[in-house]
Amino acid sequence: MAIGIFGYARTGKTTIFNAVTRGHADTMSFGSGAQPNVGVVKVPDSRLQALAEISHPKKIIPAEVEYVDIPAAPEGMGQSKGIAGEYLNTLQRCDALLMVSRAFVDPAIPHVVDTLDPYRDAASLELELAFSDMAILERREERIATQLKGAKSERDALNREQALITRIRESLEAEVPVREQKLPPEADPLLENFQLLTAKPLMIVFNIDEDSVGMTDTIEAGMAEKITRPGVGVAALCGKLEMELGQMDAAEEAEFRSELGAGEPGLDRMVALSYDLLGLLSFLTTGEDETRAWTIRKGTVAFDAAAKIHSDIQRGFIRAEIVGFDDLVRTGSTGEARKQGVFRTEGKQYVMQDGDVVNFLFNV
Repeated sequence: MAIGIFGYARTGKTTIFNAVTRGHADTMSFGSGAQPNVGVVKVPDSRLQALAEISHPKKIIPAEVEYVDIPAAPEGMGQSKGIAGEYLNTLQRCDALLMVSRAFVDPAIPHVVDTLDPYRDAASLELELAFSDMAILERREERIATQLKGAKSERDALNREQALITRIRESLEAEVPVREQKLPPEADPLLENFQLLTAKPLMIVFNIDEDSVGMTDTIEAGMAEKITRPGVGVAALCGKLEMELGQMDAAEEAEFRSELGAGEPGLDRMVALSYDLLGLLSFLTTGEDETRAWTIRKGTVAFDAAAKIHSDIQRGFIRAEIVGFDDLVRTGSTGEARKQGVFRTEGKQYVMQDGDVVNFLFNV
């Protein structure tokens, strides 16, 4: 899972990146045209340690999330010019987008439009995403019009695609992002191909100052009321504070968080929000070699989950032996779980649940 962090210049994007990845990227000279910062973080999951105490594995492997800190927005962003070039390509390659909107006051750091209004900036950037999508669709409409002049056997397919693209574009013009449009199943391949930005889950993060940390819940409640829509999540973080806390050892960080009332770490909050927006869950495997978390989409069946581990397991799938995490910890072993009847056998079409501890049986 790759999450692209973007926003206007001087909003604290790279500070937020460092906060959620515990990274050390330079926050002072990351302007337009620079290469993205990339950080891979381990997904916090206390269940892995609990399973390790049962299986005593050689290693513990959490799931991972990749954060991509995209350079400052190019000149002209916020002026209805849309997004293009490598900046657009980088955003398109991400599974979800994290927009940073400045909500901190610092006279030493000028704002790109002089006045501070995180709601205005977030709305402007959302429009830029829509303008970019409309430009992509308009170019495709132009190509289809050219193809139709000489098309014969594929004319019907082109007409259907043209009608679908026009429908999506007109909804965008009415300020309805793709993620909120009710589209038929035949739109899925088209959306997969175009990687439209307003189709992606969006997290809007207000980068607040330290004086506002105690009001985080109130700020987020206001954001939820004004911003939250399907596929859009919100959060308020003090990037500077979170970055500083992220450089401490675990015990020291916990002590400072308690004293400051800073709540749970920014990484934990962003991962939880990401999983919720993307509709993800984790199933678990454990044994002598390793205890590991595997990330899949909600609704994934056992047959497809097996491929996450190895294609051979899917190809030779026989059945899945499954016990819920809570049941396994309560019983203390797979043997005892079997005796108590909570260790069960499931077939290919079983829908995986978060926290399933799985052993796939296969033959190739």
